[in-house]
Amino acid sequence: MRVLIVEDEPYLAEAIRDGLRLAAIAADIAGDGEAALEALAVNDYHIAVLDRDIPGPSGDEVARRIVGSGSGTPILMLTAADRLDDKASGFELGADDYLTKPFAMQELVLRLRALDRRRVRSRPPVREIAGLRVDPFRREVFRDGRYVALTRKQFAVLEVLVDAGGGVISAEELLERAWDENADPFTNAVRITVSALRKRLGEPQLIETVPGVGYRIAGPA
Repeated sequence: MRVLIVEDEPYLAEAIRDGLRLAAIAADIAGDGEAALEALAVNDYHIAVLDRDIPGPSGDEVARRIVGSGSGTPILMLTAADRLDDKASGFELGADDYLTKPFAMQELVLRLRALDRRRVRSRPPVREIAGLRVDPFRREVFRDGRYVALTRKQFAVLEVLVDAGGGVISAEELLERAWDENADPFTNAVRITVSALRKRLGEPQLIETVPGVGYRIAGPA
């Protein structure tokens, strides 16, 4: 999963980004409304974590534009206000969820996972394919009942491949969805991560390389 954090307090934004990385969620930061709209125009984010009180355009205006674009990007609003009318107005703007500052990082991660699950309504909370069982909420992976310990980045890559349901995912798309904006598009990080992931999953190999196209989970869904 890749999210955009729209927050004008640098320390808080960086703390959220670092906390999400620990949960295998890639995150970019925008410090104001203009930067947020630019990032949203360039990247396909799974969710926008949007502070209402940011330099212009305001968080409310950014929310309106996200909804108006028809992109379907879910919005989780952050605010220091805990009044019911503030929450109501946020939902009226198109927010999908609301979190009041201060908040626990674990709660933010759980809410993001829930939003991502609702974003693809037909997708079950725990995904299973070719003997793999992937639980994003607990960040656990089992193969044929055997627990598989993965790094955060390996888990993020596997999650993208599993979500494709056996479809082919290009290296470029993996880089887009499992890394943040600081990733070098010419890096071999995807190839290295996929290679390490194959070793962790064991034999027989589950991740198949489709020459000139990308990678997919081999075997029936």
